[in-house]
Amino acid sequence: MQTKTVFSLLLVYMFLAMLGAGLVIPILPQLLIEFGASGKAAGYLVSAFGLTQFLFSPIAGNIADRYGRKPMIIVGLLLFALSNLIGALASNFTIFLVARFIGGMGSAALVPSIMAYIVDITSDEKRTRAMSFLGASMSSGFIVGPGLGGLLAELGTRAPFFTSALVGLVAAMSCLVILPESQKARVQIEATFKKENIFIQLVQSIKSPYFILLFMVFSLTFGLAHFETAYPLVVTQKYGFTTRQISILFMIGSLGGTVTQLLLTGWLTNRFGEKRIISSMLLLSASALVLLLLSANFFYVMVITMLYFSFNNILRPTINTLLSKEAGNEQGFVAGLNNAYMSLGQIFGPVLAGYLFDVHINLPYLFGALVLIVSSAIATKRIGMKNEDRLQHKSSIH
Repeated sequence: MQTKTVFSLLLVYMFLAMLGAGLVIPILPQLLIEFGASGKAAGYLVSAFGLTQFLFSPIAGNIADRYGRKPMIIVGLLLFALSNLIGALASNFTIFLVARFIGGMGSAALVPSIMAYIVDITSDEKRTRAMSFLGASMSSGFIVGPGLGGLLAELGTRAPFFTSALVGLVAAMSCLVILPESQKARVQIEATFKKENIFIQLVQSIKSPYFILLFMVFSLTFGLAHFETAYPLVVTQKYGFTTRQISILFMIGSLGGTVTQLLLTGWLTNRFGEKRIISSMLLLSASALVLLLLSANFFYVMVITMLYFSFNNILRPTINTLLSKEAGNEQGFVAGLNNAYMSLGQIFGPVLAGYLFDVHINLPYLFGALVLIVSSAIATKRIGMKNEDRLQHKSSIH
């Protein structure tokens, strides 16, 4: 099979993985009424996905390195379908929460395996562009999910989940029949570091050369998950927007963000370098969160939402490209850690958003902006510091 065809399939699978994470967001107000729950419960529903993703991602990355990428992609798609089917049939909050846990497991199997697969089939020269497209697929899935969920909810609150279950099953069958395995030889990885549990791996990752980049992954995902959890609650209660309007905002914001990413990411990176792009996009994302609180005008909110998604869409592939360069031949493992840090953002972002929303309607965005500002400052100071130290050391020798 041609590499372009395989790559296109992988983008679709990644899109589906991220789609499942955001699907529930626009119907959160309706689900909270149906289950008689609070803003805190909304945070739990969104973060449940990230919790199991966090616990299983490094394990899935190791399995993908040891036994191949394709089996883990199929398992992930099947879990994705099962999660949505259970969500569609859930009669109470607890069952729905279980469905979100299973969805997180599916994403944990999919994301690191797909990232490692792409590294397997691309050269160093083409990897930046490939990661840009992968980042667009990830960000768009997480952003389109809420928009699509809101539109399908017009047919019924559970319609988005039935639809996603069917799509996930079809995707799993297509992967089984069409997708080849990327590795010609499956490498047994014996490093003790990879046999440790997730918590020890996270502690050890702090000393790794790519820790700051992993922290940036956390900050980016924290801000996006924080934003998306609070968004339907804020614009419904503060601005009086309907589910349809929320869906339109997410769909247009997603489209604008994806187009911006594909057109500008490569040019911006070549012109200004990854470090400046990461620090500036984090700062601009923080500004967008604050600006969203200043007006209830629908078109104003649409423009700011589109800008926020654009900044996030440019950030993700830039960070992923730097991570792939640092990973060497540990691509599956580092991709697993990448997904684990992303999951941490999806855990803490929604939970804090739900708690802060119950305290004051503006607090989720103000706190999210603070996290992004601090992350921007850290990125400015720390990214590339190890490489600069190595260069200075070499120059002093000569």
